[in-house]
Amino acid sequence: MKKKNIILLIGLLTICSCQDMFEPADENNRSEDAMYEESKYAHGLQIYAYSRLPYITTTQTDVATDDAVINQTGGNYWNMATGTWAADNNPMSQWDNCKDGIQYVNLFLSKVDKVKWAPSAASKQQMFIDRLKGESFGLRALFYYYLLQAHGGYADDGQLYGVPLLTVAEDGSSDFNQARASFADCVKQCFADCDSAAALLPSNYEDVSSNDEIPAKYQALGAEKSGYNLVFGARSNGLLSAKVAEAIKAQVALLAASPAFREQSGVTSAEAATICAKALKRIGGLEGFDPSGNTWYRNKSKLDPGASEMPEILWRQNRSNDNNQEKENFPPTLYGSGRVNPSQNLVDAFPMANGRPISDPLSGYDPQNPYANRDPRLSNNIIYHGMYYSNVVVSTGVDLPDADGKMLDNLNYQNGLSTRTGYYLKKLLRDDVNADPSKDNKKYHLYPRIRSTEIFLAYAEMANDAWGPVSDPTGVGFTAYDVIKAIRERGGLGTAMDASGNLIPDVYLEEIKSDKEKMAQLIRNERRIELCFENKRFWDLRRWKMPLDESVKGMQIEKIDPDKADSPLKYTVIEVEDRKYDNSYQMYGPIPKGEVLKWSNLKQNKGW
Repeated sequence: MKKKNIILLIGLLTICSCQDMFEPADENNRSEDAMYEESKYAHGLQIYAYSRLPYITTTQTDVATDDAVINQTGGNYWNMATGTWAADNNPMSQWDNCKDGIQYVNLFLSKVDKVKWAPSAASKQQMFIDRLKGESFGLRALFYYYLLQAHGGYADDGQLYGVPLLTVAEDGSSDFNQARASFADCVKQCFADCDSAAALLPSNYEDVSSNDEIPAKYQALGAEKSGYNLVFGARSNGLLSAKVAEAIKAQVALLAASPAFREQSGVTSAEAATICAKALKRIGGLEGFDPSGNTWYRNKSKLDPGASEMPEILWRQNRSNDNNQEKENFPPTLYGSGRVNPSQNLVDAFPMANGRPISDPLSGYDPQNPYANRDPRLSNNIIYHGMYYSNVVVSTGVDLPDADGKMLDNLNYQNGLSTRTGYYLKKLLRDDVNADPSKDNKKYHLYPRIRSTEIFLAYAEMANDAWGPVSDPTGVGFTAYDVIKAIRERGGLGTAMDASGNLIPDVYLEEIKSDKEKMAQLIRNERRIELCFENKRFWDLRRWKMPLDESVKGMQIEKIDPDKADSPLKYTVIEVEDRKYDNSYQMYGPIPKGEVLKWSNLKQNKGW
């Protein structure tokens, strides 16, 4: 069993694989006393926990939803979406990874107070203990959040369960046959851990310029600027901080108060909105709203090393210098493989420039000129027919003289030759990358773990559900309507000009600003647009209890008269791929089959 192997590894203290983190050991097996005397050695336990962070920072799970398909058959997510999802075949599982992370965190917390982090200074010793504890509490909450999202659900007895709740490290004498705790108890533990983390950590890791800026509790211990900056200064930037802990708490609250879980989670939408509001106050509320936050991935001046941090990104991976995303997703004429193909379903979710859904008779949408006068965010996120991108006009027509759109049929896409939907991914990519193998230039990218827009949208969803679009009983200073207005204006709605230079108002938002139900639909749609291709859609559909099995559609573009070079084009919506999910039980993911077979006290979710 994997967990037993981890316990054996830790029991023998054979931490030897992170050689860039530790001094080489004379022996592989070391005593526990060595851990307490050598801080780098002890810190390895927490580093192992960080190595289990469950974030996916490239587009993967969206191809298992109604937002996209992949242009190759096979692969875990394609198989899952087309009917093979099972308790013993679950690419969405977080079970092993997150439980391993929790074990490392729990073991580290049992040791951290005994380690000599800074033997010569009591103030530095306490600061190290506080920071490391705070990080660990936040990490544990994060791991439980991902476990709840992937494995929480109703069992046959009608009770909503989470996962086994462990706050003490397991060892060889532990009883591994643990029952699942209630979903509500798991949420309470996440909240408590997030609160503990936020109480011990700074909002940001920044250097202080004088001793007077040091928190009073550390001044009382004799802390000085150099010691404080060593522990809590800029050199620690990238570690889990108080603002990250509060953002994680907001994510947990959103999950718990969503329709799929709220009946037994113990969290109301009002409580969730209040938690989200607190997290947003930490970053300055709407005054901290990043005006370029929806295009962080192409803000070139801020992507290179040494650039200032973007307010949009609360927590991120290290910068990477690569062109992997571009090689995978550029159209073929740009030497890419065109892997992730956005769906017509998602394209239809983008409104017109006047803010109206394309289904609204007053929107002005023309099915035979489908990309005209649309929300500017459509062209920011998706490459469609006729778009000029990276010095190339991309053509996705099936009978047009270009290599980007000829392979819409179900035979040729198996070779991954072109788009299946008539669209290519644009979001996350840099247009100044050249994927030509003979040139193969690389550029810096940032991959967020948590964005502030996600928390703003969570607040809007919960505040609208609790109090309606224009109420603010939390005192945060803004309403659900205010958030959606800011997001849409940033995207270009309500600020764009028509061909005559006249402002195009966001008439739809103003029409529905007092309608709670229509605002709820709009908030969900805004979340779909703003967070597209960030691996959120699958989880959102499930927590909203919305159908998972909506078939994926595409756009076929061809000449009306194939024999005429200047023939007008015909746009036809086509079926691309069925989604074979069972909505009666797959709203909740399974407990791994092997775990249920091994442990009699572990209840499976209903239907699996």
